[in-house]
Amino acid sequence: MDLGALDPIKPWLNFFHPLMMWVLFGLAVYALYLGVQIRRTRSAEGDLKKQLIKGKFNLRHHQIGAALLAFMVLGTIGGMAVTYINNGKLFFGPHLLVGLAMTGMIAVSAALVPFMQKGNDVARYTHISLNIVLVGLFGWQAITGMQIVQRILENF
Repeated sequence: MDLGALDPIKPWLNFFHPLMMWVLFGLAVYALYLGVQIRRTRSAEGDLKKQLIKGKFNLRHHQIGAALLAFMVLGTIGGMAVTYINNGKLFFGPHLLVGLAMTGMIAVSAALVPFMQKGNDVARYTHISLNIVLVGLFGWQAITGMQIVQRILENF
């Protein structure tokens, strides 16, 4: 397959994945905040509970989570596609492997939601654990991703 038509934009494609993932990292931290607010709402009583309910943290958490799932899958595929387009191969290393693992983790986490809605505490704690690990891995990916961007810029 001839990818010559992409030559003018090839160098700029390298920056779409990192920018998108930094936005998603921010959204993941925000989703974590919303999840914490949901937990606070569950355990609150009286006026505090009424005030927290007005924040609609549950709805916003679900909306942000759905967007994270969709864009993380697309960002992972897009990052691999751009790497392949620009280099004719993927670089098999920790950044790729952790990114693929994170994509699997967010899919499993989202798949637990129907069980959580039925009150399954194992699903809830698994969801929370997966997402805390996911945010931590996102931070690590941000660092290793910027190292990759620096190498790209050196060859730019």
